[in-house]
Formats: sequence, structure tokens, C-alpha cells
Amino acid sequence: MAEDTRTRIINAAETLFFQEGIAVTGVDRVAATAGVAIVTLYKHFGSKDNLLREVLSRRLENWTRHWDEAIAAATSPEGRLLAVFDAINSFRASAAATQWCCFLATASERPAPEKGQTDPVFELIRQDTQMINERLSRLAREAQCQDPGATAAVLLLLYNGVLSSLLRGAPSEPIAHARNAARSIIASHAGQLPPAQL
Repeated sequence: MAEDTRTRIINAAETLFFQEGIAVTGVDRVAATAGVAIVTLYKHFGSKDNLLREVLSRRLENWTRHWDEAIAAATSPEGRLLAVFDAINSFRASAAATQWCCFLATASERPAPEKGQTDPVFELIRQDTQMINERLSRLAREAQCQDPGATAAVLLLLYNGVLSSLLRGAPSEPIAHARNAARSIIASHAGQLPPAQL
């Protein structure tokens, strides 16, 4: 029962934070949506920031699992590098309804901490970005791209573009467009195409 209560609170927070906004959603609204008293919410999480961290941690864990599965299903090094776009599709189909990427939404509402300061919530945003960068770089090396870091950087731009395009609603089918662009970029960075053909 305690786990069910905790899960209900996280589910309610995820929906409200990322459909209506983090700043405008009070813990009283989250508690009411979850069907618990505010004191119960605080008993489980202690603060709104801690609740947000739990939501983001679960989201990161689920996203990583979908990406792992997409990589495992790929049959070539290039396919494993492109699997990030397959993972977006499968993750969106299974995740709770949100307006857009929870990490981008949090970053848009929460300024990065100044040098020397720490913010446990923003640290999760950095962790997500670092994981994506490192994984794309490793997969780019496996795909024999000449500069894995540069390839990863461009694919991260495409990844961010997909997430923003899904929010904007245009262009249509942004995942397919990004995948096609990524395929050309990978081929170019692997020395298979001259840059002029991109």
C-alpha cells in the first residue's frame, strides 16, 4: 500500500508538472490528484524538489530502458547509433502523457546553478545530457565514425530538434526526418559520402 501511494503521487506529479508546468503546480494539487493528504506527500518526499527529482529519476530510468532495448534490437553498428530515434517512438508510446520532454521542460523553468552552487534537480538534467552524449559517442566509435564526439554532438542536436518539433507540431513526422538526416551524417562522418552530398 505504501508503494502504491508513492507511485500514485509520482504519477500525479509527472502528469501535472509536465502538462501544466512545474512552477504553477502546487503540492496541494498533486496531493489532491493522487488522492492523498498533503502530509502524506511530505512524509514520502519531504519537498516539492524531492518529488520532482523522483519523477525525473523514474523518467530517466524508463527512457534508458527503452533505448537499451532499441540498441539490442538493431542489427548493425549504424542501426545501433540510429536506435535513439526508435527509442523515442517506443518511449512516447508507453510513457505518461506529458506536453514534452520532462528534462527540457525542467531546464526551461529552472536556471542552471551558478558556478560553485549545486542543485540536485539540475544535476539530473546534466546526468541525462551526459548519458546521451556518452552513449552516442560510444556508438559512433563502434560505427567507425572518424570523429565520434562531433558525430554525437550533431545527433544530439537532431535529438533535441525532434523533441522540440513534437511540441511544436511541425514538421510532421520529425523522427523520420531526423533519422534520415542522421543516416547521411553517419555515412559522411564514417567517410562513406563526401560532405557535398549531404
